[in-house]
Amino acid sequence: MTPEEAEIIAVEALGFLAREPEHLGRFLAVTGIGPHAIRDVAGEPGFLAGVLEFLMSDETLLLAFTENARLRPTMIAAARYRLAGDPADHA
Repeated sequence: MTPEEAEIIAVEALGFLAREPEHLGRFLAVTGIGPHAIRDVAGEPGFLAGVLEFLMSDETLLLAFTENARLRPTMIAAARYRLAGDPADHA
């Protein structure tokens, strides 16, 4: 998977969250990002990886997104890895 493909998946995931106010609200609450600041932080390193991590933390949400996007759930983990690298590198 290329970095560009991973970014496309993450942007699609963000769009998926944005279409459901409840999901977006929970994402914003977990990340501490205010609704007015989402555009500002969207370009920051790690933001898109964080979107994918949020999806991976909720299996029901993850499966709903992957079904909607016609992706295998493992593609989300692969995209997250491509965007942020190995979590062990950040420990």
